[in-house]
This record gives sequence, structure tokens and C-alpha cells, in this order.
Amino acid sequence: MTHNYDVTVEWTGNRGAGTRDYKSYDRDHIIRVSGKPDIAGSSDAAFAGDAQRWNPEDLLVASLSACHKLWYLHLCSDAGIEVMSYIDHAHGVMVSHANGGAFSKVLLRPAITISREQDIDKARQLHHEAHKKCFIASSVNFPIEVEPDIRLATT
Repeated sequence: MTHNYDVTVEWTGNRGAGTRDYKSYDRDHIIRVSGKPDIAGSSDAAFAGDAQRWNPEDLLVASLSACHKLWYLHLCSDAGIEVMSYIDHAHGVMVSHANGGAFSKVLLRPAITISREQDIDKARQLHHEAHKKCFIASSVNFPIEVEPDIRLATT
């Protein structure tokens, strides 16, 4: 089965002189998908971007984290594990080099609260399966590490 995704990225950073030189324009853009809120984007502040806006590197790390979470919740649901909360503090590492740059790794650090103690081991194992099933993780060429913190809900 094939799925298609249509996204419009419109550069909004022309200050009147176009790209006359490296400092003559902003890196700002708007990311649009029909029927969804716009995303204000730019480049990373390290690359003359607006630090207040999302950059492609933020979005890549967020996509990996969200994809993993969605698969993980699905697998837990199928296994009868009640996840009460899930928050991931993901971290990506990108290395600049002469030809641009590339991510060298992403670390997902989800903190998960579940309802039953007997599910802790299975809840931890399901992260491996979620990683294998994540569409975004399967599409990148750098390692993604997962260090889950599984906790028991207090009553």
C-alpha cells in the first residue's frame, strides 16, 4: 500500500533584495498541509535562522520521537498494557562538515508511566518492536537509540 503526503514550503524571507548575498535574506518559511495549522519555520539560529521558529533539524527529531511513540502506544494497547503517560525528551546530534552536515544519532528518552507492575518487562521490550516498525526510523541512515524509563503509576 502506498501513502502520499503533500506539503507546501513557502519561503517568506525575502527582505527586498532576494538572495543578493548570504546576509541579505531571512531563512523564514511557512510549512503548509491542507486542513492543518501552518508551521513557522526557519533554519537553525547557528545558520542565520530565527531561533523562535521550527527548523528542519527540530522537525526531524520530533518526527522520530512522535513515530516511535505512536507505534509504542499501539503495541502496548495490543498487549493490554495500560500506558498512563508518555513524555519523550529526545536529543539529536548533527555534525557539520565541508559538504553540509548530517545527523550522527538521535537518542529517544521516553518516560512512561504504566498501571501494572507485572507489565514493566513487556513494556520495556515493546520499545524494540516500536523502533523496528517506525516508518521514520526505517527511513534514516543514522542510529536511533532508545533509553526508556518505565515507571509504575501511583494510586
